[in-house]
Amino acid sequence: MPIRLCCVLLLVSAGACGSARAQDVPAGEAAFTDYVAAQLRRDLSGARVEVKGPLTVGVDGLQANLDRIFTYCRQNAKGCKREISNYVKGVAQIQKDRLASPSKEVVRIVVRTNTYVKASSLQNVDLQPRPLAGELVMLPAADAPRMIRPLKEQDNQELGLSADEVFELGLANLRTRLKPLMHVAKVAQAGQIGHLSGDVYHSSRLALHESWAPLAEAQGGKLIVAAPATDTVLYIGDDRPLAIDAFRMLVKNVMARLPNPLSDELLLWTPQRWEEVR
Repeated sequence: MPIRLCCVLLLVSAGACGSARAQDVPAGEAAFTDYVAAQLRRDLSGARVEVKGPLTVGVDGLQANLDRIFTYCRQNAKGCKREISNYVKGVAQIQKDRLASPSKEVVRIVVRTNTYVKASSLQNVDLQPRPLAGELVMLPAADAPRMIRPLKEQDNQELGLSADEVFELGLANLRTRLKPLMHVAKVAQAGQIGHLSGDVYHSSRLALHESWAPLAEAQGGKLIVAAPATDTVLYIGDDRPLAIDAFRMLVKNVMARLPNPLSDELLLWTPQRWEEVR
């Protein structure tokens, strides 16, 4: 699955742009896409910029979605060119971050899915997954201001570390990066749903299995979690079938509404590992 740029770049451009005829920005989707692609080629010299379809542009294997930008521009013609410029600058910075050699300080562990890994392999990007539970896997990655880039074996060599050392470094840096779980998570009583949201590394907390022990203990040993998005974790302290069914439905609904979906799988915390709830 191509790495999605849309949400990252909205932070850069505070919206985006679209059809401003007075400023010579094309009104139609196809022409607008060609226009933005031309700006990208101009500013990203050497990068392979391809129009994949209306409002979709590929940049060296990354996928840039222009739908929100196009919609914004149809409603805000006056600032369209300025926002296109901001968007292109954002893509350029992401491209720079993606190609930069990682340092040990930026190594993290992220949680993704097997589907994500398989899709990346189709783009000739060989990642380094380790199983977590169910379809979820853990990946070493490099943290950058505008993107999180999964690390490849070549990155291990540049870091001067083995694959195991990179993985352990990522976990150690993650523990330092995150506040202790019990500082941000509230105990979920029967009938309640706990949640963590707003941090792109919340889903990575699942890689720190031992850190969930205090919450499980506080909930009488009952802890079932889900990560419907990369920045969202939901959990309950109730293992009754009716509660699990209701929780599963909620997770699916939440995942369908979020721009950065991850997984609708439910995981049960045990002292040894996470186990998939079927």
